[in-house]
Amino acid sequence: MNTLIKLEITRTLRNRKFMFFSVIYPAVLFLVIAGPQGSGNVPGTALSLSAFYMVAMASFGALTAVLMGNSEKIAKEREKGWVRQLRLTSLPGRGYVLAKICSAAVVSLPSIIIVFIVAGASKGVSLAVWQWIALTFVIWAGSVCFAALGVAIGYLASGDAVRPITMIIYFGLSILGGLWVPTTAYPRWLQNIVEWLPTHAYAGLGQAVELGGSPHLKDVAILVVYTLLFAGGAAWLYRKDTLKA
Repeated sequence: MNTLIKLEITRTLRNRKFMFFSVIYPAVLFLVIAGPQGSGNVPGTALSLSAFYMVAMASFGALTAVLMGNSEKIAKEREKGWVRQLRLTSLPGRGYVLAKICSAAVVSLPSIIIVFIVAGASKGVSLAVWQWIALTFVIWAGSVCFAALGVAIGYLASGDAVRPITMIIYFGLSILGGLWVPTTAYPRWLQNIVEWLPTHAYAGLGQAVELGGSPHLKDVAILVVYTLLFAGGAAWLYRKDTLKA
C-alpha cells in the first residue's frame, strides 16, 4: 500500500497541467476577484472582503485538487483496466482509496499556503499565528469530504462522462456554497437552502477561525455527515464495480 501511495504522489506531482490548476490557479483567482475589492466588509458580517476571498479561494483550491483529481483519475483507470489489475494483487480496496486521498492531499496543502501568501502580500491580510495554523488545518482536513465525493464520482461515471459530471458538481457546489460570492448576497430563501451544502459548511470553518473563534458545531456536523455519505457511497460503488469485474 505504501508503494502505491508513493506512486500516486509521484504521478500527481508530474502532471503539470493538474498542478497548475490545483496549486497556482486558486491564487490567480484570488488576485482577479479580490484585487479590485476595496477595504470593506462582507455585508452583514465583520469579515473583510479580502479575508473572505482568501479563505474562499484556499478552500476552492483544495476542492479542485481532491475532487477533480480523484474523479477523473479513477474513471480513466477503471476504463484502462488498471483498477482491475490492482484487484489481482493483495492490495485491499481501502488502500487504493487511501492512495488517491493522500496524493490529492499533497497537492491541496501547497495550494492553500500559496493563497495565504498571496493574500498577505497583495492585500495585507494579517492574522495571529494560531489563526494561520488553524486555517491551514481546517481547510486541509475539511477537503477529505470532497476527496470521498471524488472517489464516488470516479466509480459512478465513465471516462467520457466524468469530466462534465464533475464540473457541474464542482462549480455548482462552489458557487452555491459561497466560495465565489458571499451567500449574504443571495435571496433569503436560497440562503436557507445553501446553508446545508457541504461547501457552505466548508467555507464556514475558515471564516469562523478568521473571526477569532472556533468552527461552528453545525458546520462540523454537516461536513461529517456528508463525508460519511460520500465515503459510504464510494464503498458501495467500489464493491459494485468489483462484482462487474
